[in-house]
Amino acid sequence: MYIEIIICAAIIFFVCEYSGIVSAGKFVSDYSGALIKFKESDYDFLLKARYGGDINVDEMYNKRIKNAMMVLAFALFLLITDLNYLTVILAILIAIGVFKLPYLDLKSYRRKHMHEIDVQLPYYLKSLEILIQHYTVPVAIGKSVDTAPAIFKEGLQKMIDAINSGDSSIEPYMQFARDYPVRDSMRMMRLLYRLGLGKQERKQEQLMTFSKTISNLQQKARETKYKNRLEKMESKTMTMLVCTGIGVMILMVISILMTFSLG
Repeated sequence: MYIEIIICAAIIFFVCEYSGIVSAGKFVSDYSGALIKFKESDYDFLLKARYGGDINVDEMYNKRIKNAMMVLAFALFLLITDLNYLTVILAILIAIGVFKLPYLDLKSYRRKHMHEIDVQLPYYLKSLEILIQHYTVPVAIGKSVDTAPAIFKEGLQKMIDAINSGDSSIEPYMQFARDYPVRDSMRMMRLLYRLGLGKQERKQEQLMTFSKTISNLQQKARETKYKNRLEKMESKTMTMLVCTGIGVMILMVISILMTFSLG
């Protein structure tokens, strides 16, 4: 009897979803203001780091919400024969797991490609030096947006819009650093802000200091890359030695056992 109820309920739900009578997508869209509170602080950055700056972040996040809701409904249908507080909690945990899985996958991608992601900002700032020699910092940033790495374009445009609207504080720079939390992003944005505050007659001296600091950060990133590569090679070597040692021990034991059996 319960199986029939589950099947009927599932059919009705999916028919309503298909016909538009009930729409999980519409629900997510209508309550996006409340649902956005569940979004992780670094989700936008991680998504752009993996798929590029043109990815539609809101669409991808809404898809996560929708998938979690669908799984929650399906889990409740499956558990309807024994519906109680424990099974409801179980269904919610399953839905949370489905919701979190894409984010954890992005975190995993960040760990595997940390160096490639972290070096993009210092290399961008290094290329910005040429423009800063001829223009003020805000103007130079505005002119660099089109050629900047795709991951930074939206954030740079937001920064320039905030500055052009009259915000001369450090906040637009810090907001960019918060939106793109690569290694030393806060430090680099403070340097860029201070460079913009400097007097024109000391601009060349300040630019040299800025250039030297960014070069040091690039060198630091390269050293980290080589260190990680060395640690990875050492780990593989140790694994190979351990496996070889275990293999030799197994062969010795087999040889001894064969010797005794023949004797």
